[in-house]
Amino acid sequence: MIDARRLRILRAVADHRTVTAAAAALYLTPSAVSQQLAALEQETGHRLVERGAKGARLTPAGEILLTHANAVLAQLERAEAELADYGAGVAGTVTVAAFATGIGLVIAPAIAALSLTAPGIRVRVQDAEGDASVPMVLDRQVDVAVAVEYRGAPGEDDRRLTRVPLYSEPFDAVLPAGHHLAGQEHVSVADLAKDTWIGPYPGNPCHDVVVLACEYAGFAPRLEHSSDDFHAVVALAGAGAGVALVPRSALRGAALDRAVVRPVEGAPARRVFAAVRQGAEGHPLIKPVLQALAEAAGPARQR
Repeated sequence: MIDARRLRILRAVADHRTVTAAAAALYLTPSAVSQQLAALEQETGHRLVERGAKGARLTPAGEILLTHANAVLAQLERAEAELADYGAGVAGTVTVAAFATGIGLVIAPAIAALSLTAPGIRVRVQDAEGDASVPMVLDRQVDVAVAVEYRGAPGEDDRRLTRVPLYSEPFDAVLPAGHHLAGQEHVSVADLAKDTWIGPYPGNPCHDVVVLACEYAGFAPRLEHSSDDFHAVVALAGAGAGVALVPRSALRGAALDRAVVRPVEGAPARRVFAAVRQGAEGHPLIKPVLQALAEAAGPARQR
C-alpha cells in the first residue's frame, strides 16, 4: 500500500528539484525526506528519484507515479472538502497569499464581503510576490494563491491546481513630466527604445512583461534602476531617472506630481488568477473565498 504522505514528498521533490528545498517547503529535515523516498521506493519496487550535481530528478518510474500522485492527492482534497461539508460547521481559517496590489484590489473587498455573507470564515493574508504564491499552495503552506501569469507558471491544464481567472489589466507608461512624449495622448513601447528604464527585479513577473514588451518592439530595455515597489518606480520616473511600464492598478495612490501616465498602444497586460490545490475548490471554507474573490474582481475587469 502506497502512503499518500510519501506521494506529497515525491511531488515536492519534483517541484523543487532538490531534497533540501523540498524538505524546507514541507517543514521536514532532508534526512526525513530521504527516508520517506526510500520507503516509497521500497513500497513500489522501483527507483523513483535520481540525485546528481544539479539536484534531484524523477526517473521514468517516478514520472509515472507522479501522474497518479497528482490524481490521488486531488481526490484526497475532494474527500476532505466533502467531509468538511458534511460537518457543515462553516467556520474556520483560510490562508491566502497574494501580491500587494492584489491584496488591495480584490482580497480586502472580499474579506469585507465575507464578513457579511460568511462571518464564520476568517481569512489570513500573507504578502507574496506574484510568482511565489502558487508554490506556497502546492506546498500546503497556504490554501489560496492570488497570482500573476509569468514565464514558468503552471498552466491551466496543470492537474495539481484549479485556477479561477480574476482580472486582466494593462500596463501604462510612466514618463518624467519633461519627457518629449509627455504631451502625447498615447505612446508606443518602441518610442521609448532610447530611454533609460526603471523596472522590477528579475524574478518578478512584471519584469518579464516589461522585457518581453520591449523585445516585441525590437529592443532590449536599458534597465538602470530596479524596485519591486511601483510607487518607488513612479517616484524615480518623476525625478527624471527614466521611464517605466506599470500595471494600471499599481498607480493608485502614487505621487504623480512630477510624472505623467500615458496609455500604451498595444499595451501588455498583467493577468491575475486565484489558484487552489485541485479538489479543494469545493471545500466549504475555500469555495466562498473563491467566490468572494471573483466578485471583488468584477470592478477591476470592468476597468
